[in-house]
Amino acid sequence: MKVRLLDLAHARSGDKGDMANVGVIALRPEWYPLLARLLTSDRVAAHFSGVISGGVDRFELPNLHALNFLLHGALDGGGTISLKTDAQGKVFSTALLRLELDVPADEARRLGLPGSA
Repeated sequence: MKVRLLDLAHARSGDKGDMANVGVIALRPEWYPLLARLLTSDRVAAHFSGVISGGVDRFELPNLHALNFLLHGALDGGGTISLKTDAQGKVFSTALLRLELDVPADEARRLGLPGSA
């Protein structure tokens, strides 16, 4: 079944130079392993295809039930030289929360994911 990341996590984003970072925090601790398994660097890079020009690094913070993604080439050079509307990368968290994950229906029910009942 398709599950929106928005229904599983909070997200915050920011910037440093030409990079944006997005922190994704599971709404429930028991959902973190699912996010850690499905929300890969490749999946995030594919989601932002055409928006970022570089790769994506992923950092795990299991004690916080969170993942942090560093998006290279996201800000067209950075806030002081970019012509992008959001040269500080604040909207990347909202954009990432629009991603949909494919979760097996039985696993979704077992975890009590929204829409799985």
